[in-house]
Amino acid sequence: MKTAQRISNLLGLGGERGGPPPQYAALADGLIITDTHAEAWLTLSSANTDLMSVADRDAQLDQADQALGRVLAGHDCHLRVLWSPLRADDYLYDAASMFTAGDWEAWAQMRVRRLEQIGMDTRHLLLGVRLADRTGPVRQAGARAVRGALGTGAPPVSRRELAGLSGQMRTLVRRLEVSPWRAEPAPVESLAWLVAREQHRTAPLPAPRDGAITGAQIATLTRGRIEPYPDHLRIVGADGTTTAWSAVLTMPSFPSALDTPGGGEWLRSLSEITYVPPAGDDEAGTRPVPVSPEASVRFRVLPKRDALRKVDKARKSAKEQRRSAANQSAGDPGRDIEATEAEMAELKVGISRDGVDLVDDHPRIVVTSTESLEDLRARVDAVVAHYAGADIEVVTGEDEQRELWCEMQPGDRVRVPDVGHTRDVTALSASWFWGGARVGDTDGPIVGFLTGSTPGVVRLDVTAGSDAGDATTTAFLGRSGQGKSTAVAMCCLDAAFRGAFALILDFKGDLGGVVDAAAAYGLPARLVQTTSKFAGSADLFTLLEGHEAAQVEVPAQLTIAAPPHLRARGAETPITRAVNAVIRGGGTPATWRVVEYLRTMDDALGRETGEALYELAQTGLGAPFMGRPAEGTPLLTPEPGVWVVEMPGLSLPDAATHMDQWNPLQRLSVALMHSMLAYGVTTAGRRDLRGMRKVLAVPEVHVLTATRQGQAFLSYIARVGRALGTGLLLDSQDAVALSRIVGVVEQLRTVVGFQLTTEEEQNALCGLLGLPANAHTRAMIQAIGRLPSGAVRHGHSIIRDAQWDAATAQWDIPSAELLAMLDTSPKASADTTDETADTAHETVADETVVTA
Repeated sequence: MKTAQRISNLLGLGGERGGPPPQYAALADGLIITDTHAEAWLTLSSANTDLMSVADRDAQLDQADQALGRVLAGHDCHLRVLWSPLRADDYLYDAASMFTAGDWEAWAQMRVRRLEQIGMDTRHLLLGVRLADRTGPVRQAGARAVRGALGTGAPPVSRRELAGLSGQMRTLVRRLEVSPWRAEPAPVESLAWLVAREQHRTAPLPAPRDGAITGAQIATLTRGRIEPYPDHLRIVGADGTTTAWSAVLTMPSFPSALDTPGGGEWLRSLSEITYVPPAGDDEAGTRPVPVSPEASVRFRVLPKRDALRKVDKARKSAKEQRRSAANQSAGDPGRDIEATEAEMAELKVGISRDGVDLVDDHPRIVVTSTESLEDLRARVDAVVAHYAGADIEVVTGEDEQRELWCEMQPGDRVRVPDVGHTRDVTALSASWFWGGARVGDTDGPIVGFLTGSTPGVVRLDVTAGSDAGDATTTAFLGRSGQGKSTAVAMCCLDAAFRGAFALILDFKGDLGGVVDAAAAYGLPARLVQTTSKFAGSADLFTLLEGHEAAQVEVPAQLTIAAPPHLRARGAETPITRAVNAVIRGGGTPATWRVVEYLRTMDDALGRETGEALYELAQTGLGAPFMGRPAEGTPLLTPEPGVWVVEMPGLSLPDAATHMDQWNPLQRLSVALMHSMLAYGVTTAGRRDLRGMRKVLAVPEVHVLTATRQGQAFLSYIARVGRALGTGLLLDSQDAVALSRIVGVVEQLRTVVGFQLTTEEEQNALCGLLGLPANAHTRAMIQAIGRLPSGAVRHGHSIIRDAQWDAATAQWDIPSAELLAMLDTSPKASADTTDETADTAHETVADETVVTA
């Protein structure tokens, strides 16, 4: 018997467990072809399920059941859930096509160093589906034995065969691309990585020729040595040393029922398994780190006829056991036998009437360590303990590591069939292998990382809405001190590196550090403050394009600033006359010249108005828009870079207060704001700037939403932002007020929600995030941004992206130096003196001139 068994194994006829690993003939986009059969291999997209509503989860689960039962029924399938280290250097490649301004290489390198420090893994989902056998069973066995003996590998694949298989694969893709997995053909480079990764070699992957990898190139993918041991495998490198240790675990039993969300999501929860590495001499107190176990699940959805036959066979077997037991002396057939018979009868009815589908599946968990065998066993223990909490049995495949390792290779087959399960397809789909967390843009700057059930980076490009023909407004909502303004600052810096003109209207006066950060990385930047040092910096004659716009806006602005008793006497008329005279008089028009002209008019009302405006121009709020500028005062110019206007002293009246009741501080605040709003609208709409990316950021936007002018301005910019290529960033503590501005809400592309504590504010944020306004979501918003210890977790938020996916994410500042520059705390503001700020900003202004 032993001799016959050896011969059978040599010929590939040694039963399920025997035979050599698969012999690859060719790899192409979406195809793995071995000497025995061809498989379609597809990449599956992850879904964002962490914050998905119950109704949406049920709907997506039904779609997955239908895809399994209708599209994949009768096919031998192989699901792989894999992890790979995030290649931080790839971000440099992205940055080269994304950033254009300043020292963007240093900016991108800083993010790369941070990604390397985090050491995050990336999840990959691949599905293999057998398409066709290439030869008959007898011919397969003989040919494989001969080729194995001669070392000639698999037979070649003709172009005709490759084209035919590619057509079958794409037909399958079209049927699965509308499923929740949004399947696509796996690129040939990904399949080469899939085949070669088990060898743990560092050799570069072969480049495809004519879209395929064949011949000698295939041999380079599988060049390696695997040494099986009773409870693990050792992967041996080219130099003979062990490069990794792996163990393949089986899942012999599942409970009869599993909850979802909960233990039923046994594949999605792979990313949640952590362990404490074995402590070395210098590793005391090591914190838990991810195990990152992988999954290999071979399955076959049974056609209806096969499912009925199998269920009926089990029912009849249970029935015979019941009758046999009843005829014995005990006369008790046993409750388990009776229950099995009843369940099979009920299941048979379900298959016939309700369309219940059955699946044969063989789940395996693969655990790998590149550290040591001790580390591998610690990881295995963590996986076993994790699933034990859900009453799922997981064990090491003792004495069958070789067979199980071969089984998980793409292009192989089920080799250990006795460790499998037959159940309804929901048991597989409810594992939510494609579920987890995902949010943000598909490309663009990396701003942070996911904190949900699956790891990953978060990308956000606040300038991308216009390019995509989409809305361009992004809202940052939450309590003070949660990290909203810092997130806005990072978005503005990323936009400026993309060549955007970024204007920040800083009502709090704590974002001057953005200018320092921009200067440190070679970006043009400037700070304007509402003080007499910056007289004339907000003069509408300078800010607006052409004199025609200023001819209308300046009289309106000065009329707002004038005392109410002069307005009541008709001060608007001499103001308009003075503006027209200054424009006609030649030279460079300026608002301070209008004030001087008023002071010298023959008209008494004009002189009185001029004197009143002159005195107001000596104040910190009046000087920026109607004061006489000193030599060299930095001005706002519509050029790529970061421009910050600090206006911390504003006191804007609410919408219910009549203009005649405004005090001098409120009049000047509204007049100065008039400059900024008019500048923002005009700059966004300038025809000569249509090709330039533009970003307008308004931190503490609740200051604006309380006024009619502010609401109208926000609605206008939000609605025309796509056409004008202008991204609007809004930072507010008042989600309720923002949610009432229809023009803004309709144009929200992205919403970033931080902690809010009142029910009204939380409900408003729920609506903007697209989440149900219930107790669970409110509790989540209440807890966001808090560590278990109760300390503030700055930058932790819920993000809703352009696809209406929502997930929790951590905004990340790549370096401590940058974090210090962007610090908006009172201590940081107090440490920055006006003199040092002026020096830094004047230096940047000089650089701006050189750049221009």
